[in-house]
Amino acid sequence: QVTLVESGGGLVQPGGSLRLSCTASGTIFSRRAMGWYRQAPGEQRELIADISDVSNKKYKDSIEGRFTISRDNTKNTVYLQMYDLQPEDTGVYYCASYSGGSYYSSPLYWGQGTQVTVSS
Repeated sequence: QVTLVESGGGLVQPGGSLRLSCTASGTIFSRRAMGWYRQAPGEQRELIADISDVSNKKYKDSIEGRFTISRDNTKNTVYLQMYDLQPEDTGVYYCASYSGGSYYSSPLYWGQGTQVTVSS
């Protein structure tokens, strides 16, 4: 059974930073692409960034430069470092484990989500 556990969310002021973590168990982590998604209030879940098994990365256009996705296969963990957070970044952030090593494969498993709130 695959389990993904996110952490690192919270309340931050505009311009602040957060680092989200997602630790996986029950899967061959190093062979799976991983992704971070966001669901804002009243909106559909959207892809923020994903990373392949060999650490090729892809970002939502409006995010690149402020957020960085990375992975540590020794810790079965994927990270999302977020800088210069803005109120529109508010939402529940989910990590996903994909069905293959490419970030063009499909999300297969989801974490429970971690809330990020950007507000003064």
